[in-house]
Order: sequence, then structure tokens, then C-alpha cells
Amino acid sequence: MAEKVINLEHVRYMFIIDDDAVQREMIKDYMAERYLFEVKIYDNGEDAMEEIKTLKPEIIVLDYYLNSHITTSKNGIEVLKQIKQVSPTTEVVMFTGEDKLEVALESMRNGAYDYVVKGESAFNKIEKVINNLGERHRMMAIHIAQKRTITFLSIVIGTIVAVAVILGVLGIIK
Repeated sequence: MAEKVINLEHVRYMFIIDDDAVQREMIKDYMAERYLFEVKIYDNGEDAMEEIKTLKPEIIVLDYYLNSHITTSKNGIEVLKQIKQVSPTTEVVMFTGEDKLEVALESMRNGAYDYVVKGESAFNKIEKVINNLGERHRMMAIHIAQKRTITFLSIVIGTIVAVAVILGVLGIIK
């Protein structure tokens, strides 16, 4: 039998980085039910960083505290900074039990797209954030397509005008 070959260029990845195994699995299951992402989970940022360079995830849900099991692990802000250096287009959603304005501001200042506090409605909030990201990407794609269309039409109209002027100068059209 022939082995199935997967073209990794067309796989869309979402990473979940959280040191709480139960939380990680719950988020993974919730997201896998709703989105066509290949969802990969990690209990620390260091392991995730090894794959970010090659897999280039579109979205990362990142816990703020990541050192409950491995005390030497980087915290979420340190990992966020590293993610943004390596993959600036990856959108990061900070996910934490810390409901503090300074933590949210620090997350946003360092490149997080949004900040979601863990709780009863947290998964629904993450879903809304991801849907907003999808809508934002769709609108950006439409904007880029419109700019390309305008550029193309400008070139076509300019060419038509130039040909008409040349034909007029040569006396072919009056």
C-alpha cells in the first residue's frame, strides 16, 4: 500500500501552551471540534518554540504562568516575546487566571492579540477571539485583492490611453 503524504505547507496549526494538563486537553478538544486547525499542545514554551519556526502556527493560546511543573520554565510573557521575534505574524491569545489590568497591559504591549481570563466562559471568549481573527484575516485578504484589482485596472486604463495617444499622434485615429 502507498503511504499517504501530507503537504505541511497547507496544514494550519494552532498551539496550546499551558502547564495544566487537564486545561490543555480541554482547550484542545474544544478547538478541534470547532476549527480546521491541527491543534498541538505543549506544557512549556521551550518545547513549543522548537516547532514554531518550522510549523508556523497561525494562533497560539498561551498561559501566563508556565512553571508549575518545571520551575525553570519561562513565563508566558517571556515566551510571548520570543514568539513575536521568531514568528511575528503568529497571533497569540494570552490565557490566564490572572485578572489584573497590569498583566493584560503587559501582554498586549508585548504583542498579544488578546487576553482571556480563565473561568466559566473562557472557552467561549477564546472562540470569539479566534472568530474575530478569522474575520480580520478575511477583511485583510479582501483589501489586498481590491488593491491588486485597482492596480491592474490602472495599468490597463493607462495602457489604453497611451495606445490611443500614440495612434492619434501617428494619425491612425482622429
